[in-house]
Amino acid sequence: MILSEKRQPVLLVFVFAAVCVVSALALVYTKHESRKLFVELEQLTDERDELNIEWGQLQIEQSTWATHARIEQVATDDLQLTRPATTEIFVIERQ
Repeated sequence: MILSEKRQPVLLVFVFAAVCVVSALALVYTKHESRKLFVELEQLTDERDELNIEWGQLQIEQSTWATHARIEQVATDDLQLTRPATTEIFVIERQ
């Protein structure tokens, strides 16, 4: 009995040491994963910001291309369209 009483605290020390080592390794692993995910989050945030800037620029470009002056310029220069004379305009009334 004396021998088993001495063995029990030594066994408990080894069990607690193993639990502490496993706990420390789990802490290191979770900290590493957390940092890795934070870096990925920052990269995605930067990409989102760049895409938002590009979207704003595209909206400005679209509004520029859709102005009446631009459409009239394309109609006259590229399509050779001209304004009709007042004598060429007919109003058709519906009965």
